[in-house]
Amino acid sequence: MAQSLSMLTESIRNRTLFKLFTWFTRILLALAFIPSGLKKVLGLRFTTLETDNPVGFFFEALYQTGFYWNFLGFMQLLVALLIVIPRTAFLGAIIYLPIVINIFIIVTSVGFKGTPYIVGLMLLANIYLLVWDFKKLVAILKIIFSNKQK
Repeated sequence: MAQSLSMLTESIRNRTLFKLFTWFTRILLALAFIPSGLKKVLGLRFTTLETDNPVGFFFEALYQTGFYWNFLGFMQLLVALLIVIPRTAFLGAIIYLPIVINIFIIVTSVGFKGTPYIVGLMLLANIYLLVWDFKKLVAILKIIFSNKQK
């Protein structure tokens, strides 16, 4: 099964249309994190919603954490940079995954309107990038699971 998927991804990777789509996806995912990441790194609030709104309350609580707020922004900017550099794009996609899953869970559970659809598409785009580097993904998973069996 893994061999078939590997052959499929290799044939897709050789097509110009998919190469362009992959670059487009990387750039869009990077651009999605830059504005919010910059605000957090600079110590600015992400929203002006009042704290009586669940979304506003959530962001105010995160903002009040101080260093953690800055750390979240730094990670978003780091991942945005990594994902557009060809040599580090796979690492960027791996780090992007837990961040975007966390954001998806937050926006779904806190009651954002419309945002879960956008973040859901970001999650799918990130999964696409991981599948794009299927051989690297399989190699890492083999290392992880072979170490657990020892």
